[in-house]
Amino acid sequence: MQKDPSPLVPPRIRTPQTVEDPPWPNKAALQPALPARRVTQPPTESPLNSLIDCSDDYEDSDLFYAVAHRISPMDREMSLQVPVQGEVRRSSLCSDDEQLDDDDESSLWVAGSVGSLQGSVYLPNTGRLPAATKDDSSQLAAVVKMGWLDKNPPQGALYYQRRWVKLDVDYLRYFDNEKEVYSKGIISTAFVTHVTSVGELKFEVVTNNRTFIFRAESEVERNDWVTVLQDCTRGRHHRSTMNPGSPLSPEFQGYLELRGLRSKLYTVVASEKVFLYKNIEDYRLGVGITSIDMNVGNVKDTDRRGFDLTTPYRIFSFIAESEQLREQWVEAMRNAIGEALSNSEVAERIWAEPSNSLCADCEAPQPEWAAINLCVVVCKRCAGEHRGLGPSISKVRSLKMDRKIWTEELIQVFLLLGNERVNSFWAANVPPSEALSPTSCSEERRRFITNKYRQGKYRKYHPLYGNQRELNNALCINVQCSDVLETLSLIFCGADVNCSTDMASWPSVLSLASAHSQPLQAELISHNLNTELPRSEVNEGMAAIHYSTPPCVSHNGFLYKTASMARPITERKSKDEFSRRWCTVNDGTFSYYESDKNSNPNGALKASDIVCLAVDVPQRHGYDNTFELYSESERLYLFGTDDPDSHKEWVKSIAKTFIPAGVEPLLKLPFDRIGRLKCKDGLNLQTSKVGWFALVGSTLHAYLEDNKGEEIHLRKLNELSIQQDNEVLVLVERGRTLYIEGERKLDFSGWCAAIQAAAGSGGDTLSQQQLTETDIPVIVHSCIGYITQCGLTSEGIYRKSGVNSRVAQLLERFRCDARSVRLREGEHQVDDVSNALKRFFRELGEGLFTSKDASSWLSAAAIQDESKKISQYQQLLNRLPCVNKATLQALINHLYCVQRFSELNQMNVHNLAIVFGPTLFQCDGKDFTAGCAIEDLVQHYTFIFEVDEQQLKKQLDEITAIIEMREKLNTKFPSTEPGGHFICTVYLEEKKDTAEQHVKIPGSMTAAELACEVLDRRKIRVKDKDYWNCWEVSDKEEMERPLHYQERVLPILHSFGTDSHLLIKKHLAMEAMMVYLGSKVDPSKHGMMKFREERSILGLGNFHDRYFILNSNSLRMYKEVRSNRAERDWQVKNLKVYMGIKKKVRPPTCWGLTVVYESRKQDKQERQQWYLCCDSLSDMREWYATFLSIQYDGDVWPQDGLQQTRASRALPETRHGNVSLIPLRGSENEMRNSVAAFSQDALAFLRDVR
Repeated sequence: MQKDPSPLVPPRIRTPQTVEDPPWPNKAALQPALPARRVTQPPTESPLNSLIDCSDDYEDSDLFYAVAHRISPMDREMSLQVPVQGEVRRSSLCSDDEQLDDDDESSLWVAGSVGSLQGSVYLPNTGRLPAATKDDSSQLAAVVKMGWLDKNPPQGALYYQRRWVKLDVDYLRYFDNEKEVYSKGIISTAFVTHVTSVGELKFEVVTNNRTFIFRAESEVERNDWVTVLQDCTRGRHHRSTMNPGSPLSPEFQGYLELRGLRSKLYTVVASEKVFLYKNIEDYRLGVGITSIDMNVGNVKDTDRRGFDLTTPYRIFSFIAESEQLREQWVEAMRNAIGEALSNSEVAERIWAEPSNSLCADCEAPQPEWAAINLCVVVCKRCAGEHRGLGPSISKVRSLKMDRKIWTEELIQVFLLLGNERVNSFWAANVPPSEALSPTSCSEERRRFITNKYRQGKYRKYHPLYGNQRELNNALCINVQCSDVLETLSLIFCGADVNCSTDMASWPSVLSLASAHSQPLQAELISHNLNTELPRSEVNEGMAAIHYSTPPCVSHNGFLYKTASMARPITERKSKDEFSRRWCTVNDGTFSYYESDKNSNPNGALKASDIVCLAVDVPQRHGYDNTFELYSESERLYLFGTDDPDSHKEWVKSIAKTFIPAGVEPLLKLPFDRIGRLKCKDGLNLQTSKVGWFALVGSTLHAYLEDNKGEEIHLRKLNELSIQQDNEVLVLVERGRTLYIEGERKLDFSGWCAAIQAAAGSGGDTLSQQQLTETDIPVIVHSCIGYITQCGLTSEGIYRKSGVNSRVAQLLERFRCDARSVRLREGEHQVDDVSNALKRFFRELGEGLFTSKDASSWLSAAAIQDESKKISQYQQLLNRLPCVNKATLQALINHLYCVQRFSELNQMNVHNLAIVFGPTLFQCDGKDFTAGCAIEDLVQHYTFIFEVDEQQLKKQLDEITAIIEMREKLNTKFPSTEPGGHFICTVYLEEKKDTAEQHVKIPGSMTAAELACEVLDRRKIRVKDKDYWNCWEVSDKEEMERPLHYQERVLPILHSFGTDSHLLIKKHLAMEAMMVYLGSKVDPSKHGMMKFREERSILGLGNFHDRYFILNSNSLRMYKEVRSNRAERDWQVKNLKVYMGIKKKVRPPTCWGLTVVYESRKQDKQERQQWYLCCDSLSDMREWYATFLSIQYDGDVWPQDGLQQTRASRALPETRHGNVSLIPLRGSENEMRNSVAAFSQDALAFLRDVR
């Protein structure tokens, strides 16, 4: 059903423009000033009067003539007028409701004489509008009821006016007669509060502040109207005024003068329609005059402020308040026409099948046309040649304009087939020399398309080609199943779609397909009832081949079923709760019957209704093997059987019915759960995709809309969480985030539980643990990291025992969800963590060295020749599974580092081997063979594991830095004091290894001093006009900020994220900014910019034009220039402005600023982030320069340049001493140990280890 757009929303306009309600003229101003002019050939009724209803059967005609004289000949010729017959009638501006002001009578709409109507927009003397054409969408409103009613006129008159009334789901409209196109009044059903019968044959339609009284011809008719109106308004959210939550937003609105009225109408351009209201109050109350469908409209400029909106039924001559506003109105209406004529929804859906995004004939991208009977999507140039074939061969339709033809069934046909599959028939034998390309000329296209479709030269011949009887028989058989491509092949190889089926109930092929619930087959047949088939000659010598039905999913048998449920199954279902049912899967429908004797099913699920199939673990319920079906209507069906083979066959058959052909590889997997879900990924958070997923063990297999299969290893996720009120499941893996949306709560809750369970530890072997990106168990990674930072100086590490209860508790937490365990100093003891790691390896299923190869490792330890021993160890290492190999290398690397600091912890190689030999080989340790193997691995670590010695040295240096830092922190000042010097990595001009510098940052160092330090190290001489700056760069947010030369660097480091770094480079725009600031008299700035707030990850907003004023205290944002109240107000001192905007928010221009607002409210830090887009580079620089100037009182750059800064940067040591820090780069774990962790506690990064 097509709904008229409802203009019941707050203003949201392209260029803010709402004209104030003009004062209505009084009666005295309209008294006659000239003799009355007679109207020749007066018609019975003016079609003009049908546009705006009035109280028009009891007015003084003299007043009408007086006002008629006040219209100039030019105005009369250009005004909205028609000839009048019969009595002369006056038209007021207003719709005929019951609460109009008396002074409204003075605003008149005057009809002129017939003689003045040459070239007029109106109709011949009949006074009637031409009948609307069948294709006109203005006549396609979803009318619920229509008929004649008497309506009580305005001003409280006692008599009624006869009106033709139409009701659809959005509006109640009334007209002068049944042939009128434009109503006299419209009432939004969203504003109707109640409908009641009153008096004899009458009923009231009541809105918030108006009552409309209608009278029917009979009691039955009156009751029918009341019932239908109550049905239309029941359950709707009634509004008393316009609601910001309305789904439709006006594109443009304001007052326009309609020629001849001498008054203005409030006009709203919304989507594909233009609405006319008496004033803005009526607009807000949902009571209007008429609406104009723009699909039949055309807009043309007439004079400086005027323009015409032309439709086949009337021309509306509007006058805007200014020439600029006229241009904006014309643009808005032309956009509405374009939207009415072009709808990309169908095209986007058709292109969702990847092969449909290329032309079927020449492979040009984004084809916007289709031959609906041939089932091919083609480009514009090829579509022209298709038209040349004639509609009997190719029925060409637009994907964007011919919306009526694109039924849901036809769209599904194109999605099911796609150009690739269809061309497997139409273009099976195309010689490379004859193939088209996007650049082919028209002659080549004409020849190819004629050969392909008229001659059928390249098609794949059906085995039955030439045997008419068998072709017809095959067609009758095939339309009963779902193989649409086979039907297309039969039709275009000669099968007669109009042949007889020899079945009395279904005499035609079309009726046969419909009877067997095959809507896609019926759709294809209906478009080919009169198609002219390809003309290739038939081979008369072909032998007869009898046709058998193509394979389709079919299965039947007995299953046991419980009652369907609307909630997840949490308890075990006993056998007594199941009932025996005869079940069938036949051609896309799963049905279940009371018994195999019944013909009518108890229930059925169509393939399109099934959204998920879950296979339960054996013996979960009374029957050993069960599965669950989830439907679109939020119902869960549980079926079971004791036969595992039957269970497997049922699961396979049902899955085949609802899984599309493009994702059939999922059916080959031993899935635990399979179905469809909506999702979004990091590349496009604006729109949701439909994805098909299968859960197999701990791997989630996914096919998104591009039909490319991918695997998500759930145990290797960086993060797995449920957000936004349990409606979004977030899966974070390296380089990508996937958001799975809860479209339906029932199956979504099942998916969440299953994915969370699969992402946890699944057993005792290494491969069943939660893993890092490098295939190391999270528990191993976390324990090693914690001990490296907090326990390397602990005497007897790994030899001393922890508290058994704490060790067991910690291991249990790791086994439940290792990702959620955070090891913190003070909360966890070093010996507890080390013992948990040892116990994990001792209890590991299959062991670290695997039960198969463990003895080989021990044998290798006995080899005397060192080179042969190392070679043997390397061979055994390469035989280990990848997870075991990565884990062993990480552990031996850790033990190597531990023994390098044995002078502090007393754990040399031998001592470590004594501890870890029996642990890793899971033996009693009576002999030292296991210890020898571990000792060899640690001693020869660099050779066996082929380690880069430079990387190893760097790792040891970092560990040394940690130990020194801990010693200084523990002796110089309390751990809560964040002072001291820090070592930070700074880059020169670009981020690369050769450009990095490790700089000690005292607490008082400024950005200018840091820049000079780096430049001095590189012996770079600073010249005049060289504005070298220290920049804060965020790779994640794609933004950067030049630090003010006096800004302290250390607080910036404290606020750093792991994706940020410092960069020294020239500020190329500084000179232009200083020139601009020097020329300014007023330090403030104001102007238009495009604004967008940071929204939630799944609800990205759009940029909107806003007016900004920046002064010495605040930045204020206004909705438009003329607004006198700011929408937002920020203190400038709390703003941090960055250059650049991340691409994923889709900024409208490339000159953008990212603004971060930070403040503290009630001891709580508040942070907001939003984006501004400027129209030019110079505009962006001016705004940024003004921000900088205001924040630093005009001191943007040192007067003497960096020279004075060089002389003064030798600063005294602070009282806190020196504290070293790991450079700000490296892996995620190294970054976690960076300066950012010191913002609250200097030892914080030592207390938060995964």
